[in-house]
Amino acid sequence: ITILIVSVGRLADITGRRRLLLAGLFLFTVASVLCGVAPTLWLLIAARAAQGLAAAIMMTLTMAFVGESVPKARTGSAMGLLGTMSAIGTALGPSLGGLLIAGAGWRAIFLVNVPLGLLAFGLAYRHLPADRREPKTDRAGFDVVGTLLLALTLGAYALAMTIGRGNFGPLNLALLVAAVLAAGFFVLVEARVASPLIRLAAFGNTMLSASLATSALVATVMMATLVVGPFYLSRALGLDAAVVGIVMSVGPLVAALSGVPAGRLADRFGAGRMTIIGLLAIAAGCFILSVMPAISGIPGYIAPIAVITSGYALFQTANNTAVMSDIRPDQRGVVSGLLNLSRNLGLITGASAMGAVFAFASEAIDIATAQPDTVATGMRITFAVAAILIVVALAIAVGGRAVAARSSLPGVS
Repeated sequence: ITILIVSVGRLADITGRRRLLLAGLFLFTVASVLCGVAPTLWLLIAARAAQGLAAAIMMTLTMAFVGESVPKARTGSAMGLLGTMSAIGTALGPSLGGLLIAGAGWRAIFLVNVPLGLLAFGLAYRHLPADRREPKTDRAGFDVVGTLLLALTLGAYALAMTIGRGNFGPLNLALLVAAVLAAGFFVLVEARVASPLIRLAAFGNTMLSASLATSALVATVMMATLVVGPFYLSRALGLDAAVVGIVMSVGPLVAALSGVPAGRLADRFGAGRMTIIGLLAIAAGCFILSVMPAISGIPGYIAPIAVITSGYALFQTANNTAVMSDIRPDQRGVVSGLLNLSRNLGLITGASAMGAVFAFASEAIDIATAQPDTVATGMRITFAVAAILIVVALAIAVGGRAVAARSSLPGVS
């Protein structure tokens, strides 16, 4: 999904978003059937790859369609609803998947997508606005070379961050160097090609660049809650697996409940202002966790997590609204892809970097066997680092708004 998400957005801008989204829904449904009936592991892997491509299409274009079909004054509400649906899926997916596997076998988790995919296809076909028809002479070409270089960059970076089970060795370093080199070639190609995958001049937009940077930093911090939480709850608080699962579901539940109100707040008080408030809430929650003693128990963990996730819902909704509401129609797909990419890169980085911070701070080779007090210390240090990252994100967001406001003044370029 990560390596294709920007390319999918650009392709949609060229060929038509409605057409490509319908193709993605169809591919996802067919791939789900193939996963469910796959007789061998390799066929299952191939079908899962097709599912990933379809998922990249759906993730990118659902956000792009908000700007296409929703009035600007209600963009925040629509973004909040998208966030709510995403959080509901995050909360229900693991539990429903477990029930399906236990009751009907692993194939059921794929086959259940078939009626859902058909329903989504029918609704999209009936209700989504038609693509604009443009003269053939005005249609841009698709940057194949840039797409391949970006895929190589992102693939190498993702592997560098994930392989090695937390140990950063020579292979990780080689992959990271490959990612940097591929990124350099990508920039050179994009600066010269007639129809680039990503217009480098777009990063001259201070608000867009600041929004992408803050999105990546916030996603890095949010991954820390998923990496650290289970170990802290089980090792430091001594909870069994069932209770850990219940406590971990609080975050997605709060995010689901916060999505729609967050969208309304963004519409009423302004997306830029709500972005800052969301970041402040995340920073406050991280700071509380960084000083929270283990003796505070489950309530002492749930309360700041609720603050963090509600702040995240507000930030994500407002940040996406601020970006997507002022984008040219022919750039909505690729910018939506960039927003999703920044979040995914943050999640990948967070899983590796914040996990490494947690393991180092816990002074344990194997965190699963670490002592309760060291795990609690590791949690506090990890969220202290997370709070610092959010302060950096706040500085970027405030600075970006200040520069953008100054640039908009008469006589200032």
